[in-house]
Amino acid sequence: MAKAFLLGVAASFFFAFTFILNQQMNISGGSFLWSSSLRYIFMLPLLLIIMIINRQLNPVLNDIINKPIQWITWSTIGFGLFYAPLSFASAYGASWLVAGTWQLTIIAGALMSPLFFKNIKTPAGICKVRNTLPKKSLLMSSLILLGIFLMQFEQSKNVSFSEIISVVIPVILAAFAYPLGNRKMMEICDDNFNTFQRVFGMTLCSMPFWILISIFGVLSVGMPSNGQILQSLVVAIFSGIIATILFFKATDIVSNDTHKLAVVESTQSGEVIFTLIGGVFIFHDKYPTFVGLAGIILIVIGMILNSIVES
Repeated sequence: MAKAFLLGVAASFFFAFTFILNQQMNISGGSFLWSSSLRYIFMLPLLLIIMIINRQLNPVLNDIINKPIQWITWSTIGFGLFYAPLSFASAYGASWLVAGTWQLTIIAGALMSPLFFKNIKTPAGICKVRNTLPKKSLLMSSLILLGIFLMQFEQSKNVSFSEIISVVIPVILAAFAYPLGNRKMMEICDDNFNTFQRVFGMTLCSMPFWILISIFGVLSVGMPSNGQILQSLVVAIFSGIIATILFFKATDIVSNDTHKLAVVESTQSGEVIFTLIGGVFIFHDKYPTFVGLAGIILIVIGMILNSIVES
């Protein structure tokens, strides 16, 4: 559990680059259509090279051929309906606002637990049992969300209502789509593939969605600038590959325990802290007030308590 927890925190650090660089691209006039699609378009060849080097490509392709609808559907939800709305929100809100609202995924992941089953060995054989709500994890996650609310309380005074709506609605969609797609693909893969293979398969099967987004981007805003291409490549490496693989590896470790899975998903709250720090140093945002510091402390306490409760 400790290893999964630390991998989740490390993933949150690299995920923070998404919010910081997306804000930078939007400030520079780049479209969210390219910010979102280029990340996965760049990820695909990089992951393909890893698959070929490790000789792990054919089993994934064969499984996709055998179950194309499942792979395309849940990959599009887990990657497409996660990152496109998140990039859209970044075009209308500050990085700290998007990162903070995104933490709703902590609650979303826990609330969806009853939608999934776990295999239990019995004298009569393998039996599927529906997961229950991880009540302790939900309680600790609520503490984390309270900390996030305090962090953003002072800064939100300068945010308009329309900006909040433009951020909150798409991020809520992303917050539910990401854990849903991830957990469904864990069920479909059923421990047959490692983390690299699952991320590659989901990236490949979400390509029809990203191609459509790219076509719409060409027709509506034209081709991306060189600066946006370079920054999207950085996001693809840091957030798309490093962070996603770290996070998926963490969820793979605890995939058979819905309560521990909820704890790992709560480590994403670290993104708010890392994004806030990045905003201070890169965009010269104001330093957190006493209330903001209290929020940071609550987030850290909530993450630690979450881990201790499960241990």
